Amino acid sequence: MKITAFNPFVISPKAEEVVALFEELGFERAHTKDGINGHVTSYDLKLGEDFRVDVAHSEVVPQDLTAIRMNVRDFDEAYDFLISKGFKNAQGDKITETSSSKSALMVSPSGFAISLSYHIRKQ
Repeated sequence: MKITAFNPFVISPKAEEVVALFEELGFERAHTKDGINGHVTSYDLKLGEDFRVDVAHSEVVPQDLTAIRMNVRDFDEAYDFLISKGFKNAQGDKITETSSSKSALMVSPSGFAISLSYHIRKQ
């Protein structure tokens, strides 16, 4: 399995406050994506070339949830691997698909979460 990125991911009903905190630490917004699943906004923040953190605004979570964002080259391979290790998709069988990505929040039996993501590459 080819992992292309591995960084912290915060899901929060108060994402703007989380983003503001990281901006005060020197992070800059690399890009923002609105309307994921109709109601989620995602922020990609970076500090230089070495550090990244992703923050998503979601009213579905009652409090901040911290996970690891894991970007991969082959979504299905990574999804099946995590399932084989006991992870479950937090949305049942639903995979979130946008014009540029495919993702699922995967939760281990102990509650550890990995946001599995594949960025669709243009040919």
